[in-house]
Amino acid sequence: MRLEAITWERLTDALAERITVTTPKDGSGWLRIAVDGAPAAAPGDLAGRLAEALRVRGRAVHRAGTFGFLRPASVRLEHGKEDPDAFHDEWFDRQALWREVFQPLDPGGSGRVLPDLWDPATDRATRSAYVTLPPGGVLLLHGPFLLGHWFPFDLSVHLKLSPAALARRTPEGERWTLPAFARYEAETRPEEAADVVVRADDPRRPAWSGPV
Repeated sequence: MRLEAITWERLTDALAERITVTTPKDGSGWLRIAVDGAPAAAPGDLAGRLAEALRVRGRAVHRAGTFGFLRPASVRLEHGKEDPDAFHDEWFDRQALWREVFQPLDPGGSGRVLPDLWDPATDRATRSAYVTLPPGGVLLLHGPFLLGHWFPFDLSVHLKLSPAALARRTPEGERWTLPAFARYEAETRPEEAADVVVRADDPRRPAWSGPV
């Protein structure tokens, strides 16, 4: 895949413009956008930039992170606190994402989505109030391992890090997760699955695969 250099500002504007002319694939009233990437690639930062750019363009936006939809510690940590396969398979409550985030945005849905579900610090439900995303609004879901689960994304962006960059930018206490990302690359092939790929090895000099 050929990638071309771009600034984060130009990338954000290009993606925002692409989103504004995108129509939901299933005919629903909402767009669902993935910003997929390891925490070291900071997918939440790009999602934040996109949210602001879309709001300037008059679109309502709901930004949600997958770390707000963790499963209880009894499930996440059943095989220990540093099990990469459990991190890949068990940490994130994908059924809750389907139920609380995607189904309300199906055709004929209510638009009432849950911002987050579980607080890992207290290991209790957050009890956050539902928010209503009006028709024409955009869901920006960011986090790792978003692709390969049949989530109905209308556009997906993958933030790519080389293994060396991922290891370098992952804090020492989180490097046990590296095999999980290697497995994701091997099994899901996010670079092939995503609509847009952004190489973020150097956070000051991104490169991307171009407009979709």
